[in-house]
Amino acid sequence: MANPSPHIVIFPSPGMGNLTPFLRLAAMVASRNVTVTLITTQPLVSSEESVLLSSFFSSHPNIINLEFHISKNSSSSPSDDAFITQFKVINRSVHLLPPLLSSLPQPVSAIFSSFVVAATLADTTTHLGIPNFVVSTASARCYSIISYLPLLFSKSPAKFKDDFEAIKIPGLSPLPKAIVPPSWLDNPPSNRLLTDYLIPNAQALPKVTGVILNSFTQFEPETIGALLEGRVLSHLPPLYPVGPLEPHESEKKEGQGLPWLDHQTAESVVYVNFGSRTVLSEDQTRELGKGLERSGFSFLWVLRVGENEKEVQELLGDSFLERTKKTGMVINGWVNQTVILAHPAIGGFINQCDWDAVTEAAREGVPILVWPKQGDHKMNAEVVEKAGLGMWVKEWGWIGERLVKGEEIGERVRELMGGGDLREKANKVGKEAREAFGVGGSSEIALMKIIGMLKQRDCN
Repeated sequence: MANPSPHIVIFPSPGMGNLTPFLRLAAMVASRNVTVTLITTQPLVSSEESVLLSSFFSSHPNIINLEFHISKNSSSSPSDDAFITQFKVINRSVHLLPPLLSSLPQPVSAIFSSFVVAATLADTTTHLGIPNFVVSTASARCYSIISYLPLLFSKSPAKFKDDFEAIKIPGLSPLPKAIVPPSWLDNPPSNRLLTDYLIPNAQALPKVTGVILNSFTQFEPETIGALLEGRVLSHLPPLYPVGPLEPHESEKKEGQGLPWLDHQTAESVVYVNFGSRTVLSEDQTRELGKGLERSGFSFLWVLRVGENEKEVQELLGDSFLERTKKTGMVINGWVNQTVILAHPAIGGFINQCDWDAVTEAAREGVPILVWPKQGDHKMNAEVVEKAGLGMWVKEWGWIGERLVKGEEIGERVRELMGGGDLREKANKVGKEAREAFGVGGSSEIALMKIIGMLKQRDCN
């Protein structure tokens, strides 16, 4: 009798930026003769998550939905970030998982979990004897720096309080101070992101079975090479670069804005989307509009402003919308970014450099103009620039640091959309990405290595 397929439980953290790559990973694993259970933490943080999960399970009836009900933290302040609050509550509730896992019809071969529960889940998986793989939804560059934080702080606790030029990590190029997230430089209690979240989970990494990375070797060769060879830290778990993660079937359906795109010529449209959590000031939004208009290129601009189109009109002005109605399209709300970036009319992408968006652009070979907002965005911008996927205007700083005028934006958009060397390099990245997750590619081999290891373990 044939041995049953491995049973992998996937445990994502909240937020669309975290949930999306986990769903892609779940679909990829399930398509390789593996039983998959997806833990959905209830209640969800946003309605977008609810819609995404509903669509996902409808498209993947073979994937089991295991609801994990947690209690909201009554001591949380109304001003607390909803996602940070959810992280805290999930961590306090991890001890409730074992009975849920034991209720599943098939024994669990491994758990693929979020980095945010690495510390609290380590003891549970060790006690249960279940391998635990942390899924890193960040770049290899960001992951390597976070993994080094405990050692950095043990050597110099005041590192981010004193003046310094760069963080030096073995095997990697230095991280200039200008790229370090501002929240890391703040004094307590602002830097509790470091002390309560990043450092404890980084300290738990040696306890996990492996780290699954949404990147690929050709995209970050220096960093991934240093991690695989143990030059960053010798005690880190094995690394499995399996990116860029493929969109699942429910993501590939027709998205909003495509009928308009279908009438545009190839590589003629610049797509602008700063995500759901990046807010430009009103003045900067208007300057961005001026820049798009001045560039002379058609644009698809996803602009989240309030609840209705009237608020978009009030912000941008009826004259702007009237002047650009033949060359531009402004959408207020969610769009299917996967479908848009894959559309042949898209010739460039403007984004805050969220890693999920970067990997989506890399997979399609679409050049990016990056404008970092916060967190790991500048680390990701380094990767984009070095890989040749796009351009980073460093003098613009973090979004909100200075008002960038429309003239500057228009000039950079023309540079982005001008073709030539930049487009050629981006096309090369796209080709390498497709090869990585194709049959026999480096990412496919890494994923199958994990599955093969779990099959072998289940047989013993």
